[in-house]
Amino acid sequence: MKISITKVSRKISILLFWILIWELCSLFVNKPILLPSPTEVSKILILLMIKASFWKSIFTSISNVIFGLFISISIGIVIGVAAGLNKFFEEFLEPLIVCVKSTPVMSIVILALVWFKSSHVAIFTAILVCFPIIYTNVLQGIKSVDIQLIQMAKVYNVKGIYIIKDIYLPSIKNFIISGVLMCLGLGWKVTVTSEVLSMPRYSIGLNLLNAKATLETAELFAWTIVVVLLSFIFELIFKSYIKKNNN
Repeated sequence: MKISITKVSRKISILLFWILIWELCSLFVNKPILLPSPTEVSKILILLMIKASFWKSIFTSISNVIFGLFISISIGIVIGVAAGLNKFFEEFLEPLIVCVKSTPVMSIVILALVWFKSSHVAIFTAILVCFPIIYTNVLQGIKSVDIQLIQMAKVYNVKGIYIIKDIYLPSIKNFIISGVLMCLGLGWKVTVTSEVLSMPRYSIGLNLLNAKATLETAELFAWTIVVVLLSFIFELIFKSYIKKNNN
């Protein structure tokens, strides 16, 4: 318990240190339109939180992130396992994966604007950006499985479904967790960026765009803090879930 309290206190102290640096930089610049103070941003954030539109925007963006991540993780695991077990399938997918990895996020968003409704652009972009990460991690996980263990299972005529379930999946668990953690932060960045360009009604991205258009820098910072906090909460929930299931 003492260790836990010490750890929390240390993290709070570090956070307060960086807030102090922010405050000092704000005082040095002395131009709120360029760098508002933490106090000013906090006031704006509180004012935003009492509006119904704030929570509607939060809900919309959270839905986009969850939906996009769920699809990309599900497809990434299934196709990653299939490619790991079949060399031809891996080679067949390689040009597509390289293409998706190399395509700038902005290009993906612009294409999505042509193909889909504005409300679906963020989801599509999150899927396309996060899928290769999960796929690559799962593929590497499959390749790292001890081949002798697989050969032994085949000698004893263990069914393929049990080899995948009891040998491959436990072996790639940490690779999947690593990929998901990468996607949680990236998913929020990509989703909000897509919302800025596609401008779906009631979204964090649209509010960021409006704040920028009206030169409300404090509000821009407030919405940015919201995105960072939501990303942090998502990671915290996922890590807690993994820790709970590992105990």
